[in-house]
Amino acid sequence: MFKALRSKNFKLFFYGQSVSVIGTWLQKTAVSWMVYSITGSVFLLGLTTFLSMIPSLFLAPLAGSIIGRYDRHKSMIFLQSMAMLQAGALALLIYLKIYNINFILALSLFQGIINAFDMTCRQTMMIDIVDHKEDLSNAVALNSTLNNFARIAGPALAGIILHTYGEDICFIGNFLSYIPVLISLLLMKITPHIKATDKLKMLEDFIEGLDYVKKETEMAKMLLMLTCSSLFVISFNTLMPVFAKDIFSGNAQTFSWFESAAGIGSIVSAIYLANLKTSKNMNKIMISASVLLGFSIIILAYSNNLTVALICMGLSGVGMMAQTSSINIYVQTKSAVNMRSRSISYYLMAYQGMIPVGSLLIGYVSNEIGTRHTVALQGMICILSVVVYVYYKNHKSTQELETCQVHYRNSNN
Repeated sequence: MFKALRSKNFKLFFYGQSVSVIGTWLQKTAVSWMVYSITGSVFLLGLTTFLSMIPSLFLAPLAGSIIGRYDRHKSMIFLQSMAMLQAGALALLIYLKIYNINFILALSLFQGIINAFDMTCRQTMMIDIVDHKEDLSNAVALNSTLNNFARIAGPALAGIILHTYGEDICFIGNFLSYIPVLISLLLMKITPHIKATDKLKMLEDFIEGLDYVKKETEMAKMLLMLTCSSLFVISFNTLMPVFAKDIFSGNAQTFSWFESAAGIGSIVSAIYLANLKTSKNMNKIMISASVLLGFSIIILAYSNNLTVALICMGLSGVGMMAQTSSINIYVQTKSAVNMRSRSISYYLMAYQGMIPVGSLLIGYVSNEIGTRHTVALQGMICILSVVVYVYYKNHKSTQELETCQVHYRNSNN
């Protein structure tokens, strides 16, 4: 499971991130709870998530072009420094008791702009910090395991801190968590990435990357599946403060249970992926995971028992993690070297870029038809998307088989 850690650079990256991502979840949980507590608005709750993620939709292609042309190691240090600055500004704001929703939304947007470049750089840099190419899929899975362990520890810790000390401690903790990751990045010794000689050509790069993904038909279908899931399904997480506070009459700690339950499911899924010997069968894993995700959130939507709801959140974590990570592993391992950064940027557009649009959409829909009905509808869409995906996949396979048979008969004639 830990074979990628034999690479010194990846080991440094892994240990540095292990602290930083817990801080990220501290802040994420605290922001969601604080915004809903201050405003009582599901729409503003969705808008906060929207602003923190929407830049990925528009900036991911630009990030893919830029990251592919400059030193990824230096870019990562710069981006993590900017993220630390954003965390520090938010910590100072809340420490001074300035609960201005406009400032919070502006800082969420700034965080989203940083993340659009940071995520592309982080994913693309994997190939630089893993010494053995065959360890790449394991490194991706281990990184996902780390993130999902933080998803358990971060919200759980946030629930305790929010209840005992207040939001400002969560934000200060996130600010300090960037120190280990910056130290680990500075300790890395990476062969400088060869810069492209051509100048940045945004439109040409975008078209070239799009043509490449379209030619890789299996990759294109998986990315379309991810787009549908991110837009209509995964954003159900945005409504968890409503489930915790209104439906189950809980508090900040109850909300942290929902986040941690999803995190437990996600880490189980990530461990399974990390233990796979090869990156084959990612397609089958993605289909199975999508079915599990859809059914689990349908049951969650109408559950009146907190224990059942938390179990469903855990199962949704398994499905969501396996779905997104199997597609990520496929893109990372199947992309041509010169197209990897752009392929990853399309993955981030389909994933990170669409979630905020979905969050804003379900914030509106839940106001119209209610939270429970909205989440149930998302589960149904997830199941329907699997049916459509499998139909077109089998239909395409049948066409290819018939074409081969025709060629075979013609050659014999």
